[in-house]
Formats: sequence, C-alpha cells, structure tokens
Amino acid sequence: MVQAVPSPVSPRLATEICGIGLRNPVLAASGTFAYGVEFASVVDLDQLGGIVVKGLSRNPMDGNPAPRVYEAEAGMMNSVGLQNIGVRAFVDEKLPALRRYSTPIIANVFGYEIDDYLEVVRVLNDAEGLAAYELNVSCPNTKHGGILFCADAGLLAQLVSAVRRIASRPIIVKLSPNVPSIPTIAKVAEDAGAHALSLVNTFVSLAIDPHTRKPRLGAGFGGLSGPAIKPIALRMVHEAWRTVKIPVIGLGGIGSGTDAAEFLIAGASAVQVGTATFWDPRSPVRIARELDSFLQAEKIQSVRSLTGTLDWGKKES
Repeated sequence: MVQAVPSPVSPRLATEICGIGLRNPVLAASGTFAYGVEFASVVDLDQLGGIVVKGLSRNPMDGNPAPRVYEAEAGMMNSVGLQNIGVRAFVDEKLPALRRYSTPIIANVFGYEIDDYLEVVRVLNDAEGLAAYELNVSCPNTKHGGILFCADAGLLAQLVSAVRRIASRPIIVKLSPNVPSIPTIAKVAEDAGAHALSLVNTFVSLAIDPHTRKPRLGAGFGGLSGPAIKPIALRMVHEAWRTVKIPVIGLGGIGSGTDAAEFLIAGASAVQVGTATFWDPRSPVRIARELDSFLQAEKIQSVRSLTGTLDWGKKES
C-alpha cells in the first residue's frame, strides 16, 4: 500500500518559467519519469510542479543493449539509449491521458540532425496539452561526424534558431556538462532564441567489472547522475545564471528540499528531479514539501526571492 504524501501546494512555492505557472518549482526530469502517466497510480501528478516527459524522436527507438543501468558509489550510471515510442505514438497514446491533469507537461525533444528536431516539433505543435519543449542537445549529429550539438557553438545556434522559427511554445535548451565552457554554450543558446536553459545532463563515464574486464553497461560508456555530480552541477548552474538573462532550471543530484534550495540560491528558477525518482517515484513531491518547510523556517515568503541569492560573485550585466 503506497502511503499518501501531503500536498506541497503552498503560496510560498508558486512560481513561473517562461510564462508557465508552476504550483511549485520541482519538476520530474526527462528520462526518469517515463511519460508521466505510468506513475499516476503511485504519485498524484497534480502535486508535481511539472513533468518533463521521456525524450521524443521522429521515429520509435529501441535503445541500447542491456545492461542499461549500473548503481555507482554515489549515484547511478545509465545508457538507455533514448528508447522511446516516437512522437506520433506519444501524441496518440500518452498525451490524451496527460491532459486530465493540471500539471504543466514539457516535451523533451531530440534528434540526430536538425530536420529530426523540426519534424518532432511540427508534430507537437499540432497537439494540445503541452506547455513547452525541452531540446536535448546532447545527441550526436550524424551528419557532422558525431559532433554533439552542445559541443559546437555553430551547430547549436543553427539548431535553436531553426526550432525557434517554427515552435508554437517556449523552448528550453538542456545543456550537457561535457563541454569546455558552460557560460559560452549557454550564451549561444540564449542568443539563438532559447526562452530558458536546463542543466546539467549526465556526465560521460565508465564502470568496469574487474573480473570479466568488460564494461558494466552494455553500450560501454554511460551517463553518471545522482549525488556525485551535485557540486559540479551547482557550479555550472551558477555559471550559466551569471551569464544569461533567461531563466535557468537546475538539475543534478537533487534528493532533498535543501538540495533544491541550493540550486535556487545558485541561480535556478526551478529544478528537475531525476535519479532520486528511481529510488522513490514520489521524490519530487517530497522535495517540494521539504523546500516549503525550508522557506518557512527561513522566513522566506516566496520561493522566487531565493533565486540567485548566493553571497559570492556577481551576475554579469
């Protein structure tokens, strides 16, 4: 029997991103909460600040070979390979059920060339029940020798500007930490037309079984997430916030209300919870409740006033 979790609806937690009203700033991250509807029997979806659905591609994808997940010392590694049912099946099979809820739904979009992203967004433009698009720019661009969009400023600018021209909803660009300079790539995304940024995605990593001398994951390399990456993610969120004028959504190892508060202080206007939901799908609701308790204890009347209050460094003008 799943125990009910008290609702985190509180005036202190109300906020917004890109004009999208959020009952609280704690969202379920893409790739860790399926399409949302699968957890409706476990979590009251109307208690979430928002849901970023599993990444959507032009056509269905099977993903990477097993094993796909490995529990590391202070987090987890995954190499799921962006398995998904494809954008058209999502619109037909998943989105109708999501419309029953008042929680904002954000579609995570990815592709291997710009036309892939554009086709997914065109399909979503015609669908009702979505609040925004999150562009996963950590995918290899196969037309340019496997370069990641996020690692090439020119390609990133082309992608974001192309999507901005056709998108009927706000665009959030999800940045990878596997780049030389987060401030540089954040500014490129902003200048190309992003309405907001989310960061960070997982860190490229490798785990080895010393007995078999093989990788722990079927695809070899994987993405490291969880508590181990939190300090680095905080630094990158703060760097992005200091550089851009658009909102920043922080993620990376958030497992408690105080974790969420730290990301807000670093400059985030909202946060996404990912790895923690593997251990407990109700984590985003609990974290929102704990964040509300933190605000109350600190005598903070609105979560919005916490953003960018780190007493160190200055935001660029």
